[in-house]
Amino acid sequence: MIKKIAVAATAVLITALPLAYAAETETTSTVGMRHPITGADFNALTDARVGIIKAALQLTPDQEKYWPAVEEAIRARGKNQQARFERVAALRDSSPMEGNAVELMQRRADALIQRGTDLKKLAEAWEPLYKTLSPDQKKRMAFASYAAWRGMRDAIEHRIQSEDDDD
Repeated sequence: MIKKIAVAATAVLITALPLAYAAETETTSTVGMRHPITGADFNALTDARVGIIKAALQLTPDQEKYWPAVEEAIRARGKNQQARFERVAALRDSSPMEGNAVELMQRRADALIQRGTDLKKLAEAWEPLYKTLSPDQKKRMAFASYAAWRGMRDAIEHRIQSEDDDD
């Protein structure tokens, strides 16, 4: 019973965090102001994400030894993601005619390489822990991952749509 409540609470939190951010974005964009997510906000979201995933997994003492590498990879990926968001915000705020198409493609390629590298490191960190997870833990991990991915995707799509509406 407690496991079901923990899973349900985790699902609500994973779904609610991106939606709350999307609602804030909608409010700020309707008045014509853009408030980018701050470093403190991003750290709080990363802390919540780490906590939710760990709570959903309900790691055993033997599995706990693998968690620090996973958490470190999640946090490193989050920091790099924050840096990318800041670069995009800076580019958005500058004149779109600065630079040229080749520079734009090179910046995009560098960003994709960084994202791929971060994801590879995350997968490598997860692999030893994942091998020790029970079938039930694997299901919770899959659900938590899907819910987080979908929530983030929805928030990003909403933000892009809001910014397009502003233009």
